[in-house]
Amino acid sequence: MILDNDIKTKDMARPENPERQVFAKTIWAAAKILRNSLLALCLVGSAIPAAAFSIIDGRIDNSDVYPGTVHSFKISIPDAYNPAEPACLYLGLDGILCKAPAVIDSLITCGDMPMTIGVYLNPGVVYGADGTTPLRYNRSNEFDATDGRFASFLENELIPAVEQLSTPDGRTIKLKAGGENAAIFGLSSGGIAAFNAAWHRPDLFGRVFSGCGTFVPMRGGDQLEALVRKHEPKALRIFLQDGFSDTWNPIFGSWYEHNRLLASALEFAGYDCDFDWAEGGHSVVRSTQIFADVMRWLWRDYPAPIKEGETKNNFLGPLLKSHSQQWAVNSGNYEPISNAGGIFNADTTLFVTPETNTNFMTQYTVDSATKTLANGQRFYYLHSYNNSMLTVASLTFDSLGNLWALTETGIQILDQNGRVRGILSLPKGIDLSDGSTYQLTLDEGRVSIITANAAYSRDVNASPAVSGQTPPSQGAA
Repeated sequence: MILDNDIKTKDMARPENPERQVFAKTIWAAAKILRNSLLALCLVGSAIPAAAFSIIDGRIDNSDVYPGTVHSFKISIPDAYNPAEPACLYLGLDGILCKAPAVIDSLITCGDMPMTIGVYLNPGVVYGADGTTPLRYNRSNEFDATDGRFASFLENELIPAVEQLSTPDGRTIKLKAGGENAAIFGLSSGGIAAFNAAWHRPDLFGRVFSGCGTFVPMRGGDQLEALVRKHEPKALRIFLQDGFSDTWNPIFGSWYEHNRLLASALEFAGYDCDFDWAEGGHSVVRSTQIFADVMRWLWRDYPAPIKEGETKNNFLGPLLKSHSQQWAVNSGNYEPISNAGGIFNADTTLFVTPETNTNFMTQYTVDSATKTLANGQRFYYLHSYNNSMLTVASLTFDSLGNLWALTETGIQILDQNGRVRGILSLPKGIDLSDGSTYQLTLDEGRVSIITANAAYSRDVNASPAVSGQTPPSQGAA
C-alpha cells in the first residue's frame, strides 16, 4: 500500500480552489507523518539494526554505444548480500538520488524488497586529450533519446562492468536476469531514460519509477504516449511522479501536462501503473519523499511475474489472441521473398510503396484498363523512435484491407485511411538493419516473419487478403 498514493487522485486536475489546496496540503502532511511512523515501527518494533551496506566505484571508458564517452558509476551492496544467491538490481540514473542506498537497505531489512544491489550511473562525458576537460556532455543524447541505444548500453556495457567488480571483502557481484528482477529510476531526463530503457527492453527492466520525466517535445518524448496507446502491452509496472508547476523550460512545454498525457496512455493500454501529482516544480524533493513507498509498490508480490495488461485499443485488442506475446522460432533454410519495393492490394486497385528517405508510404490507384499507376499520394504514416529513418522490410495486406508493415518500430498495422492503429513487438533476434531479406506473411490466425535461416510466428486474430476479393470499406472516418 502506498500511503501518499492513496491520498492523491489519478484523474484530479490541479486544485485551483485555495481551500482545496490547503486541504490537500494538510492531507499530504498527515500521510507523511503516518508513513514515517510506520517505517519507524518496522525498524524499531522488530529490533532490526540500522542499514548496513558498502559502496564501491566503477568506470566505463570509451563506450562502444557512445564512442569516446566515459561513464562513472557507484554500486551499493548490502552487508547481507551473499554471492551464492544472485541479487536483484536497482538502477538509479544521475548517480545517487533519493537517499536510495539507505532506503533500499532498510526496505530489504523490513522484508519489503528482495535482496537488491544498487547501481548509480552518471551520464557520459567526452573528455579532451588531457582527460579532464569536457568536450561533450552526453546526458541529453543518452537520456532523452527515445530509441533503444541506452538500453543496449545498459545491457552490453554497464551490467557486464558491474558484474566484473567485487566488494572490498571479496564478494563477487552477481545479478539475477529478467525484467521482473530489476527496477530503474530516473529524474527529469533520467525519468524518460528509465521509461525508455524498460520500454525497449522489458526483459531487462520490469519496474519503472520516473520522477518529473521529460516526456516533452525535446527529442521526441512527446510522441511516446501515441506509441503506448498503439503498441501491444508489455510486461511493465510503472510509477510516474510530477508536480503541478513543473515547467523546467517553457520552450519545451509543460512537464506536468505531458506526464499526465503519458499516464492516460498507460491506463488506456492496460498497464499496472500508478501516479503521484502534487504541489511542486521540477525537483527531486517529492520523489525523495515518496521513494520508499514507490519501491514497496513496485516490488509488491515479488517474485510473482509482471504480466502484460489488456489494452482498450479497440483495433489492436481483437487482434491479440493472448497477451503472452510469445513468438515461436523454427530454424531452417528458407527463401524469403522481398516485397519491400511495394505491394498491390487484394483486388489490385491500389499499389503501395515506401518513399525514399522518409517514413511515409505512397499509395497509387491502378487503372483497370491500362494497368498503370495513377493519383499517387503520400498516404501511409509510420512511427519511428528518435526521428530515425525506418527500414520497411516487408508488407502484406489482411482480409480487412489493413496494411501490415515490418519496421524497426515493430509490425505497424495501418487502416485503409493510412493511419497506424496497432503495433506488434518484433521477436528478439530480428535486426532489420542487417541488410538481409525479410518476408512478412499472414495465414489464417497467424503472422510470420521469414528470414533465410529462421521462421518466427505467433497467433493473431487476422486473416490474409484473398486475391481478387475487395475488402469491406472502412469509410472516411
